[in-house]
Amino acid sequence: MNLRVKEMNRGARNLKQPPSEQDFTLRQCQSISQIRDAKADNNSSPLFKRKKRRANRAYNLLVMGCYLGLPLRTKRRRRRRYMSEIPLDLLVEILIKLPGKYLARSKCVSKQWSSLISSRYFCERLLTITQRKQQPHLYMCLVDRDGQRELLSMSSTSPDNTCFVVDQDLSIPGMGGYFLNGLHGLMCFSMGEKVCIYNPSTGQRLTLPKIKPDIIAEPGQIRCVQQNHIGYDPVDNQHKLLSTIVIHSDNLVNLQTEHWVFVLEPGASWKKVVPPENYRHHVPFIPGISISGSVVYYLAWLDMDTHAIVSFDVRSEEFTTIIAPLVDVRYLIPAFEMRAELIEYGGKITIFEYSYLKTEGTTVLWVLEDAEKKEWSTRNLVLQPCQMHLVQDIELIVKGTTQDNKVILAPMDVHSSGFYILRYDLQSNDLSKVEIKGIPHLWFDKECYFDLRLVNESSVIYLET
Repeated sequence: MNLRVKEMNRGARNLKQPPSEQDFTLRQCQSISQIRDAKADNNSSPLFKRKKRRANRAYNLLVMGCYLGLPLRTKRRRRRRYMSEIPLDLLVEILIKLPGKYLARSKCVSKQWSSLISSRYFCERLLTITQRKQQPHLYMCLVDRDGQRELLSMSSTSPDNTCFVVDQDLSIPGMGGYFLNGLHGLMCFSMGEKVCIYNPSTGQRLTLPKIKPDIIAEPGQIRCVQQNHIGYDPVDNQHKLLSTIVIHSDNLVNLQTEHWVFVLEPGASWKKVVPPENYRHHVPFIPGISISGSVVYYLAWLDMDTHAIVSFDVRSEEFTTIIAPLVDVRYLIPAFEMRAELIEYGGKITIFEYSYLKTEGTTVLWVLEDAEKKEWSTRNLVLQPCQMHLVQDIELIVKGTTQDNKVILAPMDVHSSGFYILRYDLQSNDLSKVEIKGIPHLWFDKECYFDLRLVNESSVIYLET
């Protein structure tokens, strides 16, 4: 009997703590049942009655927990509890839903997190998801003759993206430049001889060192503004910047070209690219595009009468030149005066020629079907008469394509009456107008250069040299 009373007292002592801190054990539950069923001789003592009442309460909680799924707790004794490690696949799914700005901060949590977020697997997953889900973001660079510049960030206010509004909180005075282009969520622009890489997802900016070219302009020669293009080496997981410097005389005589490459990694510097024997000097006149990232394409002049598509393999750092079949058989306009841009159409490199868009509403697509065989196909488009007022006698310039291969056209001047862009759906031959609201009025009162880029991706690449 004494042994049984001791066991009952031991079980009752375990019930002094309110049942809200630690889980009951099976042995303690058995003690509770023994106390409830026991008929001890001293059951009339006040101490035993209190213990019995506590046991009854604990028993009721036990029953409620079994039926209602309530957590049962016991014992006041504190124990150190260590959080179990989060599975890697679950951690990836959690982090990948964060905005780029917070992902950059998350790198400071631990070396494991930093390594994971910077890994190739994570970056590719992030790009895939943001391309599919992220609303397109429009960036606009403005530069005046005095060098004042500003980068405007705009977001769509409608599901069909028919209107973009400037976000004043995300716009950056003093940022921006010429020839805005980018890849994988990174943007590149130049200001004079300075080249800058900007990651809008993290807000990080990197100014690259100045290039010291080997070619120098002689008296009477012209040095063109250097063109910059971002490419990606998928084997070594490296982003590279290709910069082209050109010097020539009038009418593109005595043409000389130099190419330099900068790898976006710590301790990198500019490296001159040695051209092949069959290399032809040229003048890039538009920002390049890249379908897969591993090859950069841009349109260039070989001379006053010849266009060419120049491709640059980012990994091997080799150039290939393909003569473009751009010929104006009606008015015999020289290649130097033709209006043409390089776009992506149906997953293929295409020349979008629009010399007569503002007068006749016509455009021509020159599609590169096979680069090795140099096979081309053409498609002629005529704008619908009801949409001619959108382009009639308006100087337009191509500013890239959307994710669904719609050509972006913009007027060459920023007017106070309202700024807009045009989206040309080449599949349905339909032209639509997209309004841009919120541009600061100070840019309407002076002559300025502007450039646009539509960004559908986020990047967590840390810019470091």
